[in-house]
Amino acid sequence: MVGFVIVSHSRMLAESVADFTRLMAERVTVIPAGGLEDGSFGTSYQLISDAIEKANSGDGVLVLMDMGSAVMTTEMVLESMENHKVKMVDCPLVEGAVAGTIAAAGGQSLELIYRNLTKSGYVNKF
Repeated sequence: MVGFVIVSHSRMLAESVADFTRLMAERVTVIPAGGLEDGSFGTSYQLISDAIEKANSGDGVLVLMDMGSAVMTTEMVLESMENHKVKMVDCPLVEGAVAGTIAAAGGQSLELIYRNLTKSGYVNKF
């Protein structure tokens, strides 16, 4: 099953998004990678790298980020990894996490979930 990593500048935000997704897709692995090691705001190369390793069950990992250095740090992590099916997804953080994990729980592939999530930023909420 596809795993997910939630990258945010805030540990609490990343954990909350991960917790929220588990309400609807409890079997899907969602690992938060928020803040720095000491709990302060920022993004951590090591936390993101470790989260990707934990989330990977063999079917790949989708990484959702909030903004700015979360994107840049994730890019650096992915550049250093070899032979991993890991993709960064440009989508709304909360909506993407919920839709993506529900799709993963339903057995959709990494590629299909990725394609659908990249379009989700253009969906009106009302």
